[in-house]
Amino acid sequence: MQARGSLMIEHRLIERMLAVIKKGLAKIESKHKVDPVFVDIAVDFIRIYADRTHHGKEEDILFRELNNKPLNEKDKKIMKELIEEHVFGRQITKALVEANTRYRNGDDTALTEIAAKLQTLTEFYPKHIEKEDKVFFPASRAYFTDEEDQAMLAEFWEFDRKMIHEKYKSVVEGLET
Repeated sequence: MQARGSLMIEHRLIERMLAVIKKGLAKIESKHKVDPVFVDIAVDFIRIYADRTHHGKEEDILFRELNNKPLNEKDKKIMKELIEEHVFGRQITKALVEANTRYRNGDDTALTEIAAKLQTLTEFYPKHIEKEDKVFFPASRAYFTDEEDQAMLAEFWEFDRKMIHEKYKSVVEGLET
């Protein structure tokens, strides 16, 4: 497997969680209420799996290694955009947590913001994932030898060894049923 393959596998689980969030969003819109625990679970998945685990590998390993390569201007620009998009995702998630806290504390007006932030995430991440899968990952692969790619993959596995993928896979599977 190439290093980008493991990142693309993670994208598929993120997409599954986005589908779960969309279903939750439809319930919010039809019932005009939300289970704050559902929002907590979605936030936990986004923060730990999508951001810390997945984006962590991209930023701490892939992008670090690419910074040591003579990237062309187009690839530099896309990498910068991806980093900015990671920051954007963190900002939206933070605002979602704040709105969920207000809702949990009795502020029913926060429901609109919760729905809006969930909607933003379900629209943002598929475009971000597509840019990585179809544009950036294939282009970035050209900068690495097979040996460098396999070393990066080994570093990804070591990074993952410290994470708890199985927990979040079971969370998504539980929410899908």
